[in-house]
Parts: sequence; C-alpha cells; structure tokens
Amino acid sequence: MEGIYTIIFYVFSFISVYVQIFFLVTFLDKRRNIAWSPKNIELSHYPTVTIAVPCYNEQSTIHKTIESLLALDYPKDKLTILIVDDGSKDDTWKIIQGFDNGTSVRAFHKENGGKHTAVNFALEKSTGEFFGCLDADSFVHNQALKRIMRYFENDPRNMAVIPSVLSHNPKNIIQNAQKVEYDMGVYIKKMLGLIGGIQVTPGPLSTFRKKVFDELGPYRKAHNTEDQEIALRMQEHGYKIDYCPDAYVYTNTPDSVMKLYRQRLRWIYGFIKNLVDYRHLLFRKKYGTVALFTLPTGMVSVFGIIFVFFTVVYNVINLIYNKIVQIHVIGFHNFFQIGYKFDWFFINTKAMLFLSIFLYILVIVSVLIGRKMSTGKANFSVSIIYFSIIYSMIAPFWMLRAIYNSIFSKESSWTFERRVTNN
Repeated sequence: MEGIYTIIFYVFSFISVYVQIFFLVTFLDKRRNIAWSPKNIELSHYPTVTIAVPCYNEQSTIHKTIESLLALDYPKDKLTILIVDDGSKDDTWKIIQGFDNGTSVRAFHKENGGKHTAVNFALEKSTGEFFGCLDADSFVHNQALKRIMRYFENDPRNMAVIPSVLSHNPKNIIQNAQKVEYDMGVYIKKMLGLIGGIQVTPGPLSTFRKKVFDELGPYRKAHNTEDQEIALRMQEHGYKIDYCPDAYVYTNTPDSVMKLYRQRLRWIYGFIKNLVDYRHLLFRKKYGTVALFTLPTGMVSVFGIIFVFFTVVYNVINLIYNKIVQIHVIGFHNFFQIGYKFDWFFINTKAMLFLSIFLYILVIVSVLIGRKMSTGKANFSVSIIYFSIIYSMIAPFWMLRAIYNSIFSKESSWTFERRVTNN
C-alpha cells in the first residue's frame, strides 16, 4: 500500500514541478515579448466597442463599476455601455437608470434568467466591432481598454483578449490570500497566452471581436461558467485568445470562507462539467496547447490537491493513533514525564520532503513574478503564508464537493452566488 502511495505521490509531484518549471522557462525565454505600455498610449485606429454590464443585486458596487467605465480613456463616440439588470430585487435598477442617456449608455431591465442571458441580451443590441463584458463588482483602470485594443491592432489573428484581474482593496486574511492567487494568476495566464493555452475568458472586461459570436453563436449557460465554455469553443475552432498583462481590472473578492467556498465550488464544478462536454479535445494535437497541456494539467491539479489533502489527514490520524498507543502502554502520567531532546538524526531526509519544499519554492517564485508583473514590485509578504495555509485547508473541500456535484449534476446558480457575495 505504501508503495502505491509513493508512486502516486511522485507522479503528482513530477507533473506539478514540470508545469512550474515549464512556465518559468517560458517566462525566461519570452520575457522580452511581454509588452508594457507607457502611461498613455494612442492607437492608429479606434474601432467601436460595446461593453455589457450584467448585474443582479449589485446596488453596493454598480455605481462605481459604471463610473470606472465612463472614465475610460477611449473616444466616447466609439464606446457604448449596455447595463442589463437581470431581475434584481434591490435598488440596482433604480441606480442604473440614472446613467441611461439614451445613446452611449443604455440601461435595460429583464426577468431573471442568469448571467449568460443578460450578456446575450446585450449582445443582441450590440452594434460595435468589438464586444466586451464587465462584471458589476469590478472596476477598470482608465487605460485598460486601450491596452486591450492595442493587442487586436498589433495582431489581426487575436479574436479575444483578456486583462489582468486583480484583487480590489483586500481587507482581511481571506481576501489577502486571494490577492496572492490573483497575482500568481497574472503570471500563469500570460504564460498560457504566450503558448496559446488560455481556457477561460473571465467576466471582468474580456473583449472579443464581434465576429466570434456571429460565427460561433452566443453565450451558453454552460453550468454557470459561460466564460469557460466560450473560450473552449473558440479553442475548438482555432480562434486565438491572448492576454494583456497591463490592462488592469480590479474585482471585489469574497470576504469569508463560506463565500470563497461557494465561488470556487461553482468554478471547479464548471471546469469539470465543461471538461466533460469538451472531452473530444483532450490529447488531440489539432486542438493545440489547450488539449495537450492546459486541460490535462487542470485535471491533474484537481485530483492532486485531493490526494495531498487525504495524505495529510492520514498522517495526522496516524500520528494521533501512535500517541494514543504510547499513552496506553506507558500511562498518561509517564507520557508527559518523558524528556525530549532534539537530534538531527531524526530529521526526515526522504526525497518526498525535499521535493515538496522545492515545489513550494516554485509556487512562491510564481507569485513573486506575477506580483512583479501586476504591481512592479516582487515583494514577499505574509499574505503568501495566508494563501498557502488557507488554500491547503479549504481547496480540497470545494474540489471534493465539485466532483460530487458533477456526478449528480448539482449546480449552484449565478443569482445565488451574487446574493451570497453581496450580503
């Protein structure tokens, strides 16, 4: 049994180390290709852009979201903002009506149907050459759209460009842990963009050529992860998706363990179900990096985290059991009379320990590179420790529940998650 465990451990460890080193080598090889814009840029041509803002019970954030869009450094006659209230029960509709000017900003109200229906509603009314979507709890940097459009201008093959999504104003340990994850995500997504392996176009200001939807159809419900499904559909048809690291979008993150759990449960559940729906892509060379690298490593990550979790639980239980046996043999009183003296001889020198330490070092390097890319400073902070501890403890639970929900097709709704996040 121990031999099987050892083999599984080394398999997962090898894949994890391989992925981290692969990203690092890619970064070192292509770092000169990572373009950074000056403070203000100008495009040779400004195409028309429509940005949809789907919202449900977002009265606390929608005002700031729209204000950030209105402050974009982009010709006003080339930008249209369509705000779609998906049947909110709070004052969201009242707030967004105040922004409707009948031309460049339009507000619409519809019966609740889920985020994909709200975005598709805006898509039907879109007249721009490009179409973007911004979640109603996110805020854009004033240069973000210009920097995204620069990628379309520089490479006509780009059919979608996604920005850097950063944590907005983290206030507690849970949010600071997520900030580390988002910082690392900047690095990982850019590496995936460089090798053509992006598998999700997230809600915060991912921007598409309108022809993508004209040719492939609108968003689908896709297990409430429509941003994953449209990216996989694009990859299936050979459409190029790129990543713009200096187009910053700031998003509000869950401020409690339960809210984080529900959000990630939906994400992982959606990943698993979309993976099943697009299983025909797996390991087929014609579908490129997503099929040969991104989806397989994502699948391994899910089961790897669960394996490590159960390993830790088993070792803790085994330690407690051994101590109970020891107390039973020598007596409770004598157990605490035993003197302990540190000896280097008893330090664990198995390869497993050093491999685990090496992997953690690579993860920290990923965080620091991502932080350098997102803030310009690769500083180590205590939030990295928060991230390591909190995610190690909680992630296996949403992974396990996501697998369970996938088997029995129990999905969470977008409206429920928005309600949980905003309460």
